[in-house]
Amino acid sequence: MRVGVLGTGGVGQTLAGKIASLGHEVMMGTRDTKAALARNEAGYGAMVLADWLAENPEVKLGPFADSAAHGEIVVNATAGAASLAALELAGAENLEGKILIDVSNPLDFSQGFPPSLFVSNTDSLGEQIQRAFPGAKVVKTLNTMNMELMVYPTSLAGGDHHVFVSGNDAGAKAEVTRILKEWFGWREVIDLGDITSSRGAEMSVPLWLRLVGSLGTFMINFKIVR
Repeated sequence: MRVGVLGTGGVGQTLAGKIASLGHEVMMGTRDTKAALARNEAGYGAMVLADWLAENPEVKLGPFADSAAHGEIVVNATAGAASLAALELAGAENLEGKILIDVSNPLDFSQGFPPSLFVSNTDSLGEQIQRAFPGAKVVKTLNTMNMELMVYPTSLAGGDHHVFVSGNDAGAKAEVTRILKEWFGWREVIDLGDITSSRGAEMSVPLWLRLVGSLGTFMINFKIVR
């Protein structure tokens, strides 16, 4: 399958690397390829992009629009504050009719760490993306955990914890659920409902961040017990 991964930071690298390792054709997207390749610094969980690409030569790099056009499925792994602008550059025509897996969070770091949310309660970033790109089938998932757990859930508690999906299209959610299980090894996927339910998934992230601070590790996740 051809997959476009928008974003070249730690989350984008983690997802693109895992998907490519399964034999899929992956193109990462960035705003400016030359600037991205020239950058000699990397954010949390990421390698310098040029070094990462040298270690992952099967992954291609291109502008957002090329990555979105390449993908039969597109993953939004950009920082939440930049997601709408990045998707505009990707182009509505390149997202039309496609599943858009949104793993972003509306984090506001303007007051330092831990961040607050720039949208919550009555709206969500997932909903904003779906409204902006009505032709895309947006599925919010994988936004409630550290990047390593996104693709290697068994590295914590043998995978005995949960991931959530939210979206308006039942078929898209079913396909993303299949991907989560078959590609990444998730055992338990909970369908929260339509895209408005991504409010809950996004608003759980401040709690997750407080737990990270309290427990002193990013290797934590939610498990729902009935």
